[in-house]
Amino acid sequence: MSFLSTVKQEVKGLSPAYFALVMATGIVSLGANMLGFPTVSEMLFWANNVVFAILLLLLLSRILFFYKRFIADLTSFKKAAGFFSLVAGTCILGVQYVQQKQSFAPASVLFWFGLGTWVLLIYAFFLMTATKSDKPSLKKGISGVWLLIVVATQSIAILGTLLTRHLPFPPEQVLFFTLSMWLLGLMLYVILITLIVYRLTFFPTTPREITPPYWVNEGAVGITALAGAFFMQHISSTTGFTGFLPFIKGISLLAWATATWWIPVIVLLEIWKYLIKKTTLKYTPKYWALVFCVGGYTVATFKLSKTLSAPYLQPIPELFIYISFAVWAIVLLGMCLGIVKAFTAGSSKSEG
Repeated sequence: MSFLSTVKQEVKGLSPAYFALVMATGIVSLGANMLGFPTVSEMLFWANNVVFAILLLLLLSRILFFYKRFIADLTSFKKAAGFFSLVAGTCILGVQYVQQKQSFAPASVLFWFGLGTWVLLIYAFFLMTATKSDKPSLKKGISGVWLLIVVATQSIAILGTLLTRHLPFPPEQVLFFTLSMWLLGLMLYVILITLIVYRLTFFPTTPREITPPYWVNEGAVGITALAGAFFMQHISSTTGFTGFLPFIKGISLLAWATATWWIPVIVLLEIWKYLIKKTTLKYTPKYWALVFCVGGYTVATFKLSKTLSAPYLQPIPELFIYISFAVWAIVLLGMCLGIVKAFTAGSSKSEG
């Protein structure tokens, strides 16, 4: 198989959730910026811009040259929710522009692109799931990937809040919209996590079914806590919203506590899968969801420690930032080895 043929095969089979790489790199970069690693943060910022451009080009190529495969994924119960990683990755990159560069023009472009994509995906997804005649059972149809819907919704809420005074609308209207998105994301989390816990609890679960997206059980509610922390920072300066502050504080703490509870649960499931059941550890793009969730918890805890005036929380992000760096590097190594293996195998077939 020639180099070009291998590229075509990789583009054809590109995971809809691959923008989790942008999500993960962006959130780790933000954590590095907040916790005093400016060089690492800067490197990851520019790397994320390159990765975002490459993945967007690959996605457009897939739509253009492998349209049937793209539509098949878009109408799949297992894969369709992965496309929401595009929305989340776009908005997290926008947050990087605001937080790390104070550059509001590119952040605004990314916001509108993310919001437009979210509108298209959210209604197409739920129309597909409601009207499709050939539906899988709950056991086979739902997984942690579905919670990317929540992550995408909350990422729009965060970026929109940061752009409150830089969008062509009165700040009160922007904040009303982003607060509504935050509450919508919270509602979607409650609905989806109920189904996911029901599936895990009352259906037989094999090691193969414990996949990295189950980390989004934690990550989706973690980014909800992060969005709440950003609201607390911006709401006091906007007319008519100060009454929401106690409510936002309570919900943000609830979200953070839930995210904290999920971490040991998922770690124990990973131990059961890999150490007890001896499952082989193999790279998949879905591992970037794990990286995002660890990095997101780091950033959310750091922001909450500041907005809630809770310095006793500070040791948590100071530890988790190193875990985030390590997990990001390990998954990156796995991705690079996987790419080399794919092209080496293609070259061997060509020579044979």
